[in-house]
Amino acid sequence: MPLADRIRPATLNDVVGQSHLIGKNRPLTKIIESGRIPNMIFYGPSGVGKTTVARIIADSANMRLHKLNGTNASTADIKSVVSEVDTFLGCNGILLYLDEIQYLNKKQQQSLLEYIEDGSITLIASTTENPYFYVYNAILSRSTVFEFKPVQPAELEKAIRRGFSLMTEETGVEYHLDDEAVRYISRGCGGDVRKSLNTVELCALTCTDGEITLELAQELTQRSNMRYDRDGDQHYDLLSALQKSIRGSDENAALHYAARLLEAGDIISLSRRLLVIASEDIGLAYPQAAMITKACVDNAMQLGLPEARIPLAQAVIMLATSPKSNSAEKAIDAALADVKNGQSYDFPRQLQNVHCDGEGAAVKGQHYLYPHDYPNHWVKQQYLPDPLKNRVYYEYGENKLEQAAKDYWSRIKK
Repeated sequence: MPLADRIRPATLNDVVGQSHLIGKNRPLTKIIESGRIPNMIFYGPSGVGKTTVARIIADSANMRLHKLNGTNASTADIKSVVSEVDTFLGCNGILLYLDEIQYLNKKQQQSLLEYIEDGSITLIASTTENPYFYVYNAILSRSTVFEFKPVQPAELEKAIRRGFSLMTEETGVEYHLDDEAVRYISRGCGGDVRKSLNTVELCALTCTDGEITLELAQELTQRSNMRYDRDGDQHYDLLSALQKSIRGSDENAALHYAARLLEAGDIISLSRRLLVIASEDIGLAYPQAAMITKACVDNAMQLGLPEARIPLAQAVIMLATSPKSNSAEKAIDAALADVKNGQSYDFPRQLQNVHCDGEGAAVKGQHYLYPHDYPNHWVKQQYLPDPLKNRVYYEYGENKLEQAAKDYWSRIKK
């Protein structure tokens, strides 16, 4: 068994991290103390204690315990659990611990619903994906969701030192820990307890003299891989964090999230999001931003990594430090709302392509006024359909460029 499994905590007191859930007067601690286990879903990245806490709660309950993993559980496995309802084995209730519930299809999840609803089966499920997207709504509505977070380095250090102590007991070697090595491991595993303990085991098995140095830790520490999965929640969270940082004009945060995408080799997602941001968040406050971003993206695609990082960083910094306006987005969304609500009316006669006037036409002729024939290339006439003729979709932004345009047209249209 890996060290992470050999050292797995048996009580909540030994669990590192998750102080918002575990500890005095915290939710999960109160649940165990109450002796009444509700349906629960544990959501969070891997290696942060979801399975460990679920097992501790399950072991504390005086119920028939079944453990299934969504990656390999079949319908027959679920039926086997359900078959014990109303039998001697399940007289105190059945507790089903279901790891990786997101891998069960909708039909499999539905097969549990009736028994979860009447309380004959209590569910504790864990998932690394957002349960609001991957768990059947009826099950979700009957469960309490607890979010687990990456373990902070200070908490990870406790697990790392505990891991070396266990390795000493098993190998008989007294390990001398460089504090810098411990800190490096705690920061290099992305808040993942399992990865940090795997690194501890590697260091212990590799070290022959018992000296755990910073150099050894740097050589063996697993990369955190930024908890990045192109098809998972972290992918969209990362892109969201990037866009919100640029929208908030924080170029340093934006560069951090861009760097995580670059380190994962995902220049396509980064490029697409930057192109969106140029129009959605900078827009008419600096219209050239869209062209500059497009040029940077084209350069990045031609160069490839690692050189692509430079033009993409240029685009990130330029967008973050540019003035912001979402007036174009708001304008088109307002216009789309009218169209979607069925407000697509006949064109004003003067805007139609030239048609011959029938005998029944009330007003003969198109009567279109050609703006270029008038001073300042503008003449007053109606362009919107009659029912919408006074509708205003676009409101000028408060930035210099849009205000200059507003002043210009205010003078012309006075």
